[in-house]
Amino acid sequence: MVKGVSELNKALASMPKRVENASKKAMAKGADELVSMMKRLVPVDQGDLRNSIAWKWGEAPKGAVVLAQSEPTERGLKITVYATDYKARWLEFGTVKMRAQPYFFTSYRSLKKRIQSRIKRDMKKAIRFVGPPVRGDA
Repeated sequence: MVKGVSELNKALASMPKRVENASKKAMAKGADELVSMMKRLVPVDQGDLRNSIAWKWGEAPKGAVVLAQSEPTERGLKITVYATDYKARWLEFGTVKMRAQPYFFTSYRSLKKRIQSRIKRDMKKAIRFVGPPVRGDA
């Protein structure tokens, strides 16, 4: 009998949960970063639109303008960036009488690679982690 098989099986069983937790943290950090950049770039009149920009796990609230949405994974990880103010789409794309004042896609394009690489890096780090299963990993 080979020694350490039970420890190996325990480590392999805890790996998917560990990777999921690491990717959740990275996704949340990326969403926070994206929302804060959008809030910095959005034109401020009374601040209604700026204050309405947020993110959450899953679907956006009813009546919100969905600005970005990640594809759900097989485990259901899905982040939605949204704005509850009705002017969000008008300012981003403009109207016939008003020029566009983009704040979302400029933020998204500038942070996309950083967010993706953070998620990949944290997932790889969680896979390479050698040690006992951390609480919440099992």
